Amino acid sequence: MAKNGFTTTIVHSDRRASVEHGAIHKPMHPSSEYAFADSRELAAVFQGKAGFTYARQGTPTTAALEDKITVMEGGTGTVSFATGMAALAATFLTLLKAGDHLVSSQHIFGNTNSLLGTLSDLGVQVTLVDATDARNIEAATRPETKMVFTETLANPGTQVADLVAIGDYCQRNKLVYVVDNTLTSPLLCQGRTVGASLVVNSLSKHIGGHGNALGGAVTNTGLYDWSEYANIAEPYRKGNPVSWGLTQIKKKGLRDMGGTLSAEAAHRLAVGAETLAMRMDKICSNALELAQALSRHPKVCKVHYPGLPAHGQHERAKTLFGGRFGGLMGIELVPHIDVFDFLNRLRVLALATHLGDNRTLVLPMAHTIYYEMGPERRAQMGISDNFLRVSIGIEDIGDLIGDFEQALA
Repeated sequence: MAKNGFTTTIVHSDRRASVEHGAIHKPMHPSSEYAFADSRELAAVFQGKAGFTYARQGTPTTAALEDKITVMEGGTGTVSFATGMAALAATFLTLLKAGDHLVSSQHIFGNTNSLLGTLSDLGVQVTLVDATDARNIEAATRPETKMVFTETLANPGTQVADLVAIGDYCQRNKLVYVVDNTLTSPLLCQGRTVGASLVVNSLSKHIGGHGNALGGAVTNTGLYDWSEYANIAEPYRKGNPVSWGLTQIKKKGLRDMGGTLSAEAAHRLAVGAETLAMRMDKICSNALELAQALSRHPKVCKVHYPGLPAHGQHERAKTLFGGRFGGLMGIELVPHIDVFDFLNRLRVLALATHLGDNRTLVLPMAHTIYYEMGPERRAQMGISDNFLRVSIGIEDIGDLIGDFEQALA
């Protein structure tokens, strides 16, 4: 069969996997346990053969979703989790040990920043650098460095990391390169194309898209030789080394830590994923037009959006993301505007903390997600008191522009 396009492949993936009774969707499997007619078969699944024993480690429903994500990312395998943060936590906590060193972008999601603080408390050394220049990654590397982490598109400042150069550096130095692809999605950027070893996606965001289910995933790109990674435990050093890292993440992150994605959530996310391309096209179009309009408004100090030529990584984003720039935007209002009064005047945008939804969402960052970080760290990240994070949805663009104009009037 000829290779189909992105959407065709995802839309038809379930029925092409021989779903029961001719159904076009993989059914939900709510069963906690899975019984066997043959005890030897039961033992074989516990010892590594493909199959299902207990839902904490996955179900046929989560497996079908994982297959979709693997295809989207062009990877070799995926493990799903209850949330994107669970996926990140499992990746860090199962592959790093006390004394190891992690180099991370300083431009990262607030909760991820908090997670890195937890890693530090557990004895993992963490260095934060400006990842828009790969030379900063190189300068921070030590003999004990095991891993490099960055987001494709930073939340909320929209900085675009030097993804390809970082990938080249990590491959030359045999470092595990973890890329959070949530804000671009596999449609705009496949992690393997920038040399990532592992790609993390919060499925709650663009892939699910409808704000009705939480989920996360870690995808193995197949580019890293896990036989050279010292932290792989002996029980997982079996078979093809390409899968060792992901096996350890699954065993320790799901079996031991229990960050399991439910069958119902997996089903919702899998159905949402079918329209990813159409939604992202509209989101990217809306975002660019809104960014252009707001950049000309006298009551807006600055618009942070990679689609604007004034953005520091505009040309890089254009190359990396195929001429589309995602749906995340940072907006700084002029200082004399009371940010809360402005937000209360909005009628179309939803005041909510989420990203990648069909609805356009807005949040004052200094007073919410980044509040615990304190003013010094917020200043380092360029987050002023009047900094708004906007996640663009699929509404009619005239309604979005009009809502900003009336609230700023």
